[in-house]
Amino acid sequence: MHTANSPVSSTPPRYVPDGDRTPPPAVPPSRLATAGAVLVPAAVMLGIALWGLNRGTMWRDESATFQIARRSVPDIWRLLGELDAVHGLYYLLMHAVLAVRADEVMLRLPSVLGAACSAGLVAAIGCRLARPRVGLWAGLLYAATPFTSFYAQEGRSYALVAAGAALATWCLVSAIEHDSAGRWAGYAAAVAGTALLHEFAVLMLVAHGATVLAAGSRTGALRRWAAAAGAAVVPLVPLALVSSRQGSQTSWIQEPGVEELRLLALQFAGPDIRVLTVAALLAGLAVLSPLRRTGRVGLTAVALPLVVLPVALLFAVSLVKPLFVDRYLLFAFAGFPLLVGAGWERLLGALRSAPWRPVVTAAGVVAVAAAFWCQLPFQEQERGKDGRIDDLRELAAYVAAQTRPNDAVLFVPSYQRHIFLTYDREFAGRRDIALKVDAAASGTFYGQEFDADRIGARIGAERRVWVVAWPSAWSEQWFDEDPKIIAVRKGFELARSTQLKSGLVQLYVRE
Repeated sequence: MHTANSPVSSTPPRYVPDGDRTPPPAVPPSRLATAGAVLVPAAVMLGIALWGLNRGTMWRDESATFQIARRSVPDIWRLLGELDAVHGLYYLLMHAVLAVRADEVMLRLPSVLGAACSAGLVAAIGCRLARPRVGLWAGLLYAATPFTSFYAQEGRSYALVAAGAALATWCLVSAIEHDSAGRWAGYAAAVAGTALLHEFAVLMLVAHGATVLAAGSRTGALRRWAAAAGAAVVPLVPLALVSSRQGSQTSWIQEPGVEELRLLALQFAGPDIRVLTVAALLAGLAVLSPLRRTGRVGLTAVALPLVVLPVALLFAVSLVKPLFVDRYLLFAFAGFPLLVGAGWERLLGALRSAPWRPVVTAAGVVAVAAAFWCQLPFQEQERGKDGRIDDLRELAAYVAAQTRPNDAVLFVPSYQRHIFLTYDREFAGRRDIALKVDAAASGTFYGQEFDADRIGARIGAERRVWVVAWPSAWSEQWFDEDPKIIAVRKGFELARSTQLKSGLVQLYVRE
């Protein structure tokens, strides 16, 4: 171990083959070099994530976080018994965050910090398993990839889950190397906390088990990993039992095929084809010619299972029960930049003599900068008006400008009410005439509505009714068959219809 009094050696760490189980001690790099290799990617990720963070609007998934997290804790708990238990811990965390200030920037700030931690942890893993420059390259590539910055600016749990998985992986490496009860307990806590944020993160255990086996660890270490993994799973059992009864939350997911794998590969390695090609070749080089390990476990033995096995397992499960969505696998991406960094180190491995070291390090940084430049259009698109599929503020602002105080509003279908729940100030004074019990009190996402007859009677008492419908409603058969639309078309005529990105807005007036 390096101590404060240890000399900083100019000799590179001594590598040994992956197959050797008892490598000789390597000369540790300076603490300053390691700290720089970790902190620089974290700072870069922080800057990229803060760039354009305030898009001025939310999209539908973020609106779910925003409106649920602002409920009281008992109201959140009531909802979780029926819906979205998988995000329960995240909603409770965001309840505390939004209590400080409830706006779009604060909504996304935990994800920003989570992404910065992920970049630093990826770098730390690379430093520990190879050398500081490998960690630096891997952390910077993690930060420069549009896939990570997209979720770094998302008011959902995925960036925090990725940070937790990276921490758990770092704890795993530490536990394998030192094999102490305390280290394994820390690993179990990291896995459990991460999986409680999103239960699909438990897939990391498959990758970690493969890493322990590949490390050729003693039988005792393997048993301790199994015990730690089992302990981590125990708190998830109640969550899994509750969420298994809430299958409607994932009913929209389609069975995956080759196209979904291709798109995920683009997310991991691209999406720019030049970056994808180079990154894939470097990662392949790291797999075919692994760096010699400096401790009990090699970098490839950690990174390759992490990037492959969770994806493969979720894909296989999804052939029976479709659950394959790219954001559920953001945590697995951490393995890919580690492989790319290792491949770059292998490619430039001949230039290890002292005079060439700064040049090699700088070359890797320049390569990552070039990758970022090539993918800058994707980064800019993420932060633009079309960066998400929704623009809820535009819709809310339009309704606020066009309607009058005390006007009646219908949401068709009922889940379009998320616009009202998110931008409630814009709807102040407007009457939601179909709503019987509000969302918080009913323990639902969108509230409980009156039956069709009662809604029809309430519509009949109005002179003007606004309909805020799903964006594609005008072309859908269900829209014409919706009881609320049937009722409003009896005795009313359509006076105005406006199509916006996030909704169809229609004004009906009495004939």
